[in-house]
Amino acid sequence: MRIFLDTANIEEIREAGKLGVVSGVTTNPSLVAKEERADLKAVIQEISSIIDGPISAEVLSTEPEAMITEAKELSSWSPNVVVKIPVSAKGLEATSALSKEGIKVNFTLCFSLNQAILGALAGAKYVSPFVGRLDDVGHDGMQLVAEIVKVFQLYDFSTEVIAASIRHPLHCIAAAKAGAHIATVPYPVLIQMIRHPLTDVGVARFAQDWQRVASRI
Repeated sequence: MRIFLDTANIEEIREAGKLGVVSGVTTNPSLVAKEERADLKAVIQEISSIIDGPISAEVLSTEPEAMITEAKELSSWSPNVVVKIPVSAKGLEATSALSKEGIKVNFTLCFSLNQAILGALAGAKYVSPFVGRLDDVGHDGMQLVAEIVKVFQLYDFSTEVIAASIRHPLHCIAAAKAGAHIATVPYPVLIQMIRHPLTDVGVARFAQDWQRVASRI
């Protein structure tokens, strides 16, 4: 399973990039707005200069032709750009047209197996089931990830599954066990994945033990 970072914060991306474990970034209009950066092109290009991997940028148009036009503009900003298109009949139409032109699509806001199958059939490079949002309304979001992975393997779909709306480290473990190709995580969750109290205790104890020996020399 690969790790993408779910953020538009440049400092978070720089810090995460130093770890050598992040292979892509996902953004959305809400994440970009949170950073109060009005120039989306500049944000995406800056991210692409830090992370050499897929960078998801979302269309805001709602009609197929407008989605296609916007997607082509987004994809022209960097060869790393993957265009995020929300699930809908119009989104499927745009995804199908774009995939035929070689433009990679992340079929996003996916909440059912049916939606994921249709995205794969339309040629999407990725589908993004939103785990946390499903959990919020009483559904098992990670079960959906497992179902999508199973069906994609059964029919040898090339579309990859991004476990999105990750809320905590246990979601990442569950995504890995479910066979997700990618988990896209907020920066704080990535940092939580690194830490463990027993590691901290062990490091402190090693330092204390060595200090005692060094003081006798």
